[in-house]
Amino acid sequence: MHPAERVLLGPGPSPVPQRVLRALAAPTLGHLDPQYLAIMDEVCELLRQVFRTRNALTFPVSGTGMAGMECAAVNLVEPGDEVIIGVNGVFGTRMKDVMERCGAVVHALEAPWGETFSAAQVAAAFAAHPRARLLGIVHAETSTGAHQPLEGLAAIARAHDALLLVDAVTSLGGHELRVDDWEIDAIYSGTQKCLSCPPGLSPVSFGPRALARMDARKTKVQSWYLDVSMLRKYYSGGGGGRVYHHTAPINMTYALHEALAIVLEEGLEARIARHAAMHQRLRRGLEALGLNYIPSRSLHTLNCIRIPEGADDAGVRRRLLDEYGIEIGAGLGPMAGKAWRIGLMGHGATLRNVDLVLAALGNCLGRSAAST
Repeated sequence: MHPAERVLLGPGPSPVPQRVLRALAAPTLGHLDPQYLAIMDEVCELLRQVFRTRNALTFPVSGTGMAGMECAAVNLVEPGDEVIIGVNGVFGTRMKDVMERCGAVVHALEAPWGETFSAAQVAAAFAAHPRARLLGIVHAETSTGAHQPLEGLAAIARAHDALLLVDAVTSLGGHELRVDDWEIDAIYSGTQKCLSCPPGLSPVSFGPRALARMDARKTKVQSWYLDVSMLRKYYSGGGGGRVYHHTAPINMTYALHEALAIVLEEGLEARIARHAAMHQRLRRGLEALGLNYIPSRSLHTLNCIRIPEGADDAGVRRRLLDEYGIEIGAGLGPMAGKAWRIGLMGHGATLRNVDLVLAALGNCLGRSAAST
């Protein structure tokens, strides 16, 4: 057990700071120990600050980002409900699948991979399906690097008494995200992306309209483990105090506490600006190497570029890993063999890493910025 140190510049996980790794090694407490509950409460408050919300029910689901997706779906959707899901990549496709497994009637709002949805397209989807009770959309589509605008979508959904559910797995802590100002009803993310914490927790936040929808359910939530009606009694307590639900991942909670503290010490605005600046530096370097971006509206945190003609996809990625210790991501789905994905997230979004991956990739391709 001596894992190599890698420069993690793929779609996740991102590099983890030593402070966070040290937090993992703190003494394990019981999940109902008053000291642990105080730490957990602090984590929930720190998450509210990072999500920019006052939602009381904001907590880390025990599981990775997909547990957050499933937690939102099983609690907000009942069998027979109509929902509209934006599908323009792997994670929109996955959200559609999860909703169907909940018994929802899913109307897919589709766009080519790498593209995003306009407010007019969303409005047209609701006009075609006025009984839809939820709009699910991916803010940061990790499979394509597409950055979905969110402002104004809640107003369209609310005009039809529908909830807005957002996947922010690759944007929380790296892109502008305002849950309350943008009237997002439910949202989920992951610890291993821009928060630079190990994988294992999925921050979620549910607003008043989402809670009202849960409270009005006519059927039992299909997942016992992810049933928010029980989870909220553990994470937020209430008049009767904390109610045991499951053994929370104690040391991962410590790690998330430290990771969130680092985010807020830097400041959200400064952190978002850093991600934008590193993206621009990487973009200029990649374009100087003759490489082109696939999405028309690119994320700062995940850069999806077209593999140049004649380049060996797997061979280049293997050289980057073996010779430079750099991990980048391959393309998924219809982009397999056609795209590379370079993540600049959290602790990994640095000038050193940008310049390193540009030099290494240029060497692997036999190119340099000066000669192109």
